[in-house]
Amino acid sequence: MMDWTDRHCRTFHRIMTRNARLYTEMVTAEAVIHGDRARLLGFDAAERPLALQLGGSDPAKLADAAAIGEALGYDEINLNVGCPSDRVQEGRFGACLMAEPEVVAACSAAMRASVKIPVTVKCRIGIDDQDSEAALSRFVATVADAGVTLFIVHARKAWLGGLSPKENREVPPLDYGRVYRLKEVRPDLTIVLNGGVETLEASAAHLEHVDGVMLGRAAYQTPYLLAGVDQALFGSDAPVLSRGEVLSRLVPYVRAHLEQGGRLNSVTRHILGLYHGQPRARQFRRHLSEHGVGEGPGLDVLLDAIAIAEGQVPAIGVAAE
Repeated sequence: MMDWTDRHCRTFHRIMTRNARLYTEMVTAEAVIHGDRARLLGFDAAERPLALQLGGSDPAKLADAAAIGEALGYDEINLNVGCPSDRVQEGRFGACLMAEPEVVAACSAAMRASVKIPVTVKCRIGIDDQDSEAALSRFVATVADAGVTLFIVHARKAWLGGLSPKENREVPPLDYGRVYRLKEVRPDLTIVLNGGVETLEASAAHLEHVDGVMLGRAAYQTPYLLAGVDQALFGSDAPVLSRGEVLSRLVPYVRAHLEQGGRLNSVTRHILGLYHGQPRARQFRRHLSEHGVGEGPGLDVLLDAIAIAEGQVPAIGVAAE
């Protein structure tokens, strides 16, 4: 998710699940080639398995960007053909490319030729008036002929004109059946379902029909659900970490980030939903939002927020409601 799943978010999420594959924000091929790679692409080995998600429509540039990602240690290169924002369309990448499957195939083939790691594609079930199962099947078949074997399919079509990116995540109806049927007609492909999945129970139900499930907004808005992923979906017998244990493991990372000159809010903005549904969730969020922004806040702000959330007496004397 652009502007959200940065390295701080991924480090936080990885504490809760060792098995789920994490994805970067979408980065344009142009930015990978010419931009600040340390800022855009830097990650800690502990985040792996990790996929680099790229945007673009130029096969040569995408091939170069994929090779750079592989050299940096990413485990997968994912081409985003599902993002519907105006900014993305103006750059001729994202969901608008579903109207040009031959271009997506050429880009995929070029990337596959430049790397040894898997190249995958994330798409929608359709766009605008290109909204039939036959159209989706043709798109997938064309790209699969270029060697792509894994497709992440958002089970909503995208309206490229008239709806905002937020509306494109909510207004077009979900059609999980179409994704299920795609798997039925293409059993040779790995099909991962995305869109509107909010619980591990729903994930398990979808896995009766497809090969994988991608969690997006739910993993960000209610991140603690990730704490049970390994046990519920991967058969792990490791104990589920409590919320307090998750944050205790995050503290050393935050301390190192601050010592390197980073801002507290760069990390803590990703943890605001951790106590969602818990008695002191609002106080936890408020404390971080009011005291954790800007250049000055230090680790004590996070420690006080943890104390509030865990029902302890915080150093600043703020009582939980």
